[in-house]
Amino acid sequence: MALPQEPRPAPPEPQTRASDTTRIILIRHGQPRIALSPRTSHAGFRTYIDSYEEAGLDPQSAPPAELSDLVKELGEVFTSARPRASESAKLLAPHADLVIDPLFAEAPLASPKIPLLKMTVQKWAVVSRVLWHAGFHPGIENYARSNKRARDAANILMTRARKDGAAALVAHGYFNFLIGRELKRRGFRQTGAHRAKYWNAVIYEHK
Repeated sequence: MALPQEPRPAPPEPQTRASDTTRIILIRHGQPRIALSPRTSHAGFRTYIDSYEEAGLDPQSAPPAELSDLVKELGEVFTSARPRASESAKLLAPHADLVIDPLFAEAPLASPKIPLLKMTVQKWAVVSRVLWHAGFHPGIENYARSNKRARDAANILMTRARKDGAAALVAHGYFNFLIGRELKRRGFRQTGAHRAKYWNAVIYEHK
């Protein structure tokens, strides 16, 4: 659920250093401060998308201790500019500097106009994502541009990981999946699965 981004120069391809093991941790944000499963119409879902994008982190949503351990030695943590993500990153790694970049925003959704139908917002999101893949992207970033952002994001994270040994991103579920797919294409080994779960973490490693 995000607005389209302006085109930006692609980051340079990261340089490989032989014999280094690099780790990239992709983390979904914590639970946002918004109702999670209201039933609504297509018009209501359109409004919900905007509200979700503006929502911050629910104060009751805390990261698991084992997740905090994964990032405790990092001096920087990457995150998107959306409040739910940047606030999650700050809570997860209060010791680290946050690198906030709209490049890491979620792959967007648009509400399809389907009259007389009411569903939970989760079901609307599934329908919208399927239609987005099929080419429905009125006024928002399309699949090809989201994939291009994911490639750029992978370059940034790989460059940091090869410099410091590890990099972490606190961002969004589907965009993290797109980045992870790109990392696997480049030879990274995946530990964990991308799931629709708050504070979900997936680790990618490369030697």
